[in-house]
Amino acid sequence: MIDRPALADFLRTRREALQPEDVGMPRGPRRRTPGLRREEAAALAHMSTDYYARLERERGPQPSPQMLAAIAQGFHLTRAERDHLFRLAGHVPDGRTAAGEHVSPGLLRILDRLDDTPAEIVTELGETLRQSPLGAALTGDASSRSGLDRSIGYRWFTDPATRTLYEPDEHEFLGRLFAAGLREVVGRRGPGSRAALLAEDLLARSAEFRALWAAHEVGLQPSGTKRFAHPAVGTLELHCQTLVDPETSHSLLVYTAVPGSESAEKLRLLAVLGPGVPA
Repeated sequence: MIDRPALADFLRTRREALQPEDVGMPRGPRRRTPGLRREEAAALAHMSTDYYARLERERGPQPSPQMLAAIAQGFHLTRAERDHLFRLAGHVPDGRTAAGEHVSPGLLRILDRLDDTPAEIVTELGETLRQSPLGAALTGDASSRSGLDRSIGYRWFTDPATRTLYEPDEHEFLGRLFAAGLREVVGRRGPGSRAALLAEDLLARSAEFRALWAAHEVGLQPSGTKRFAHPAVGTLELHCQTLVDPETSHSLLVYTAVPGSESAEKLRLLAVLGPGVPA
């Protein structure tokens, strides 16, 4: 059962504890509100200000698990705080969803400070959960993807357009890399896991994947240098640094170019062009 007073109090205290810069928002002039304004909190959770305000006023319908997950992520809640939020709203936290979708506050704080750098947070299945603005401009806006298509390994074998963003001479290795990486995740998570279901779907859909899967290759490591064939600015050679959150198995990927290089100039141009290229 929903505990409306406790839910309202929890949301209010968490909102007031956050500063705009904590969540990548500009502070703006004449700020008298402690922490975030309600409209800012609503924007972070991708909901209307009226809907969010009713929650703090102990009114409105019971929020769905999807709404709660959006609030938890927008407020940069920890896993424990996220689970507490679910319980206050009358829902049982789904441990698998928490591990798979909820990005830790630490990774989000780093990502929020990378506006001028391509960066993304991905799951162990290659699903992009968050992107910096320049990350979306580099590899395409991931927010519109759903289901299995969220995984780049899945799209690699089912959507030929995915490969156009990478240099042709790297396609063979990348196919092996995605198949080997998925096999390792299936080994860790076991039968019935999301990884196993993804592999089963690919085995039914792709002859190329079936051949690579049959090879039982594991242990492949991605190159530290990525070469992107961007349709607007051409080839970019970028160095990829990876920060792994051991609690969630999420990775923060940060792409940088050698200062003064042609790729660095192309990144500056891409920052002007902005998102809009499908990946």
